[in-house]
Amino acid sequence: MTDNSGQGPSAWYGRAGYPSPPEAGAWYGAAGPGAYTQVSGERRTDSGADIRRKRRRTKGAALGVCAALLVAAALWSLAKVLDVDVSLRAWRSEAADLLPTLPQTTPGGDTYEDFREYFENYYTGTSDIDMDRAETGTGVTVPLRQPVDEELTLQQIYEAVSPAVVGISTFRDDAEYSWGTGVVFTSDGYIITNTHILQGCSAAKVTFPSGEEYDALLVGSDEASDIAVLRIEGEGLPYADFGRSDALHVGDAAIAIGNPLGKAYAGTMTDGIVSAINRNVVYNGHSMTLLQTNAALNEGNSGGPLVNAAGQVIGITNMKIMSSYTATVEGIGFAIPSSVVKDIADQLIESGIVLGEPTIGIVAGSVSTEARALYGLPEGVYVSEVNEGSDAKEKGLQVGDVIVRVNGEKVTDVAQVNLIKEGMEVGDTLTLTVFRDDETFDMDVVLVDRSVIEQNKTK
Repeated sequence: MTDNSGQGPSAWYGRAGYPSPPEAGAWYGAAGPGAYTQVSGERRTDSGADIRRKRRRTKGAALGVCAALLVAAALWSLAKVLDVDVSLRAWRSEAADLLPTLPQTTPGGDTYEDFREYFENYYTGTSDIDMDRAETGTGVTVPLRQPVDEELTLQQIYEAVSPAVVGISTFRDDAEYSWGTGVVFTSDGYIITNTHILQGCSAAKVTFPSGEEYDALLVGSDEASDIAVLRIEGEGLPYADFGRSDALHVGDAAIAIGNPLGKAYAGTMTDGIVSAINRNVVYNGHSMTLLQTNAALNEGNSGGPLVNAAGQVIGITNMKIMSSYTATVEGIGFAIPSSVVKDIADQLIESGIVLGEPTIGIVAGSVSTEARALYGLPEGVYVSEVNEGSDAKEKGLQVGDVIVRVNGEKVTDVAQVNLIKEGMEVGDTLTLTVFRDDETFDMDVVLVDRSVIEQNKTK
């Protein structure tokens, strides 16, 4: 399933859905000054004892108010710290009109009579990768070197690895679209990067630290693992060695090399440690088991190498934790372990696809609040495309249907649907509760292999 429900660039980095400040403010007011009222009345004359008692009560009340305010402030600060979100990172160009999934609600102020026409204009762009393809089945694999005891200096690591760390520029309609990082792993031009860097693009260029540029072909990509393989035509190219991520321990050195914030900071190296192993992170409904590091990562580092003390690539950086209040949460970044990279990349090089990934076979996105108000649609997942080769197509699921429940559980976005089918296999059945023409009914659909859908797209 593809989620095309992004709400502009911030949603593209997974930062939609924050609690609004007014809600937080209302919570604060209930515990603080907003809970107190000023009482007016006739003037009174009190005795000395009464005055002393009032002073004690006033002092106690003041201390109570201060304590309440301090607690509220602490809770408010803690809420801001803990209210974080996982963010994929590709440095996007300022050509905002080219960003995929930009919503265009009622262009020109028009209101569409048919909600289907509304959604055709609401969901613009695509997450498909429309690049020219490279040959598959070449027998190339990602070699994982055995761990070595020798530890290099940071300078030696940079000298050994950085020549193989490249910039990935992607284009759409001849305009530069995004900027990320990749790492070359063979001398004849095979490169590993992240799928999310390439989504929506029609072409890509690879730039080496020397300034040499190459046109790139797509070998294959996998959305669920966020791994993609590119190929350029070259010989004797610098390449990096890959090591075994299963030999890592918390506290091992971890060095990131990449292109944060675009070309201006290309070739940046940051260092830290492996902070955690086998960290389960969910992004866009896909569950990933990742390495965690405190090496500084920023937009544009996507697809770059995480390197051990011996100069071996032990992960591909792809996400970090971001604060919902624009400030970055420091020192919580993630990388795809090299063992996963090898498994996925080897399959992509062999056939261009990853076999066995279950999918419903639809393109879908959340029903917006505006659409619900304008057209009386329920909360749910709007179906904007039903793929050929899917059981959903065979069972009669249509464009314009709204999926309101999956296996009896209420759903409002694609991530929730993906989480429900997490752990299911090709051939398993989902029960979709579908809203169509003011009626709701159940439909049983069988999950199909994503590769079948991809093969149908290329026919």
